[in-house]
Amino acid sequence: MSRVCELTGKKAMVGNNVSHAMNKTKRRFDANLVKKRFYIPEEDKWVTLKVSTSALKTINKIGISAAIKEAKSKGFLK
Repeated sequence: MSRVCELTGKKAMVGNNVSHAMNKTKRRFDANLVKKRFYIPEEDKWVTLKVSTSALKTINKIGISAAIKEAKSKGFLK
């Protein structure tokens, strides 16, 4: 399973490790993802999603139903 947020589409970025001598080596900046269960009262069921922590803050703010609806409209969720 790839490390991609199911609600926002966030995924790993590529960058450099930089030493004091300014030597640069490639590295990955992974998205901060957590696996979380959410209860959807409209469908009366639990759903497990792999979401970024910023998406968790969005869910706390607007609600899980609105967040899923927004993700579906953007094409991140089936």
